[in-house]
Amino acid sequence: MRNLCPVPSPIAGSLPEIPRSDAVQARVVLLAGPSGGGKSTLARQLGWPVLRLDDFYREAGDPLLPVDPAGRVDWDRPESWHAEDALAAVLTLASTGTVEAPVYALGEDRRVGSRTVRLDGAPVFVAEGLFADLLVADCARAGVLADAILLCSAAPVTFLRRLTRDLAEARKPVPVLVRRGLRLWRNQPAVVRRGLANGMRRADPARARLDLAALAPVGAVGAAAR
Repeated sequence: MRNLCPVPSPIAGSLPEIPRSDAVQARVVLLAGPSGGGKSTLARQLGWPVLRLDDFYREAGDPLLPVDPAGRVDWDRPESWHAEDALAAVLTLASTGTVEAPVYALGEDRRVGSRTVRLDGAPVFVAEGLFADLLVADCARAGVLADAILLCSAAPVTFLRRLTRDLAEARKPVPVLVRRGLRLWRNQPAVVRRGLANGMRRADPARARLDLAALAPVGAVGAAAR
């Protein structure tokens, strides 16, 4: 397991006030890494409860959304994400066993609903997303961090996996997806450096799955996830 002594939090402000239950003592595994790096796939394979952090993007029209040099919204910068809302959701789920999380439609650039995430007794859950590394320090400070893993494959593999997924889900027009994919290919080293600087450890999906299998009894987590 990792050394849970990360760098100071990149999120300004203090930890949010979260209702707590003495009966709930769950911990979180944060999964970050480049888009298309295998975060969602690993989360499904584990069979644990999952909080999708990419559902905490800001909505189109938000004045705080960053833009690229061409004036388009840059969804790959951390400022495009509600870090404080995501942190509050992780801490609420770990402390109470349930949380109401948004559902975000990437093709529409907005939240389209909500879903209830429940632990149902599971001692550990996954919170996965592009910017999960921004939550490492605060989750450690709150005493709920089990592990923080940066998933990363070779850049060409990540590019193909991401493009295949985005085309299948019709997230954006094809030219936009291709241009974004090439830009993210170039930027992948910076994403990796940020994750490591924020206290994550790097692992490929196969290694991470083996490491995480020891975190919780298979029967207990499997029963809770059903």
